[in-house]
Amino acid sequence: MNKIFLSGNLTRDPEVRYSQAGKAYSRMGIAVNRPYSKEKTVDFFNLTAWDKTAEFCGKYLRKGSRVLVEGRLQTSTYENKDGVKVNSFDIWVDNIEFADSKRADSGGDNNYSKPANDGYQNRQPAPPQKNNYDDFGGEPIDPDDTPF
Repeated sequence: MNKIFLSGNLTRDPEVRYSQAGKAYSRMGIAVNRPYSKEKTVDFFNLTAWDKTAEFCGKYLRKGSRVLVEGRLQTSTYENKDGVKVNSFDIWVDNIEFADSKRADSGGDNNYSKPANDGYQNRQPAPPQKNNYDDFGGEPIDPDDTPF
């Protein structure tokens, strides 16, 4: 089984592009802290998302966004411009979710607007009027006429 879960911050804005076949893909980076190391250590990973997930990333995520990523490890090998064989490890994103709170997304000002006092805030709902007939389908019904 090849399954990876990461929680971290995006290191760059997602770049959405389209393949020759017209499929959307997005590349971005993520920084993940190692909370149990003696020194503050951060691991960096490349992320690749496809289709609607890629379009979501491009539309809603930005550098610094805190995200939860579910995906799989994809390895590839290529030769760089110097002819050296390089192994590449990327995370192919299956699912990505916001991990920021709304307060953190608001730019840190923490000044939420309060609803305007429109004169209805302190108004209590009117109690229901009691009568001997309940309106059902536009026709009054006498409770004494019901068989139950």
